[in-house]
Amino acid sequence: MSRDIEPRLLRAFVTAAEELHFTRAAARLYVAQQALSRDIRRLERELGAELFVRTTRRVALTGDGERLLPYARRVLAAQDDLLAACAQVPRPLLVDLNSEGLTSGRVLARARELAPDCELMARFESGLTGAAGEIHAGRLDVSFGYVDGLARGLRAGLRCQLVRYEPMAVLLPYDHPLADRAEVPLSALAGERVYAGAGNPRTQEWTALARQLFAGRSIAVEGPAPMAVGREEFRRIMAKHRTPVLTVVDAPEMPGAVLRPLVAPVPLSPVFLVWREGLKHAGVNALRAAAVELGSKNRWLEVLPMSWVPRPSQH
Repeated sequence: MSRDIEPRLLRAFVTAAEELHFTRAAARLYVAQQALSRDIRRLERELGAELFVRTTRRVALTGDGERLLPYARRVLAAQDDLLAACAQVPRPLLVDLNSEGLTSGRVLARARELAPDCELMARFESGLTGAAGEIHAGRLDVSFGYVDGLARGLRAGLRCQLVRYEPMAVLLPYDHPLADRAEVPLSALAGERVYAGAGNPRTQEWTALARQLFAGRSIAVEGPAPMAVGREEFRRIMAKHRTPVLTVVDAPEMPGAVLRPLVAPVPLSPVFLVWREGLKHAGVNALRAAAVELGSKNRWLEVLPMSWVPRPSQH
């Protein structure tokens, strides 16, 4: 076995292990699938171990692959730390906000005030599942969202801090029978199909949260729908499909829809600050401090008796 393993080979392995799909892994790394396969085969030769079981229908980690994964992540994190430490100018911290107008944006704004010398750069990914993959790949540093909804392989190697229990809401078409209410009881959604990101591989944690919330309430999770990018596309899709959309109370108003808080009980979405394990950056410290400050000031971690929160993670 070779004593020196190129970090590129380990990054190819970790990405393929997270995706369990070579085409998607290659797309994340911006390389051809053939190049990714060559790197995986080379790593297997150098280690003298088979890391994946490949069939025409699925890709899975072998026992050796499972054992290698946490070590490979630590090696890549150490390499990132080394490069950051050797940089002459502190690099920007890439912070995913998912979308504008949410809790994450308020935390970022306060962190910029607390650490004016840090460059905290906003990015906009669609969902924590997608962002977590980007964090592992080194293309993002920090994100926000429901950590307990992440798959076990994605959650490994991440650290998190609870920021807020955020009240949830529903976006309804203007002419929906519930649209004229100031609040929507969960029981009023019985028999409805509500969109919660199902079918979008980047928002699986949000769909998992919705399934918990809807269980036993006769509310169905709507199947896959076209992903609307931009306000006008959202208006068009809402008018065409007329499907209620699960969201949070801080979500921006969208054309063609009204935002209504959910009540009886008030469902709360746990919002976590999430970053890569081992990441050392003054911007992370500023974000964590901002989250604590805003959480205390706005009572973000308070759970009232008539609220609903998802079950804690089992992994």
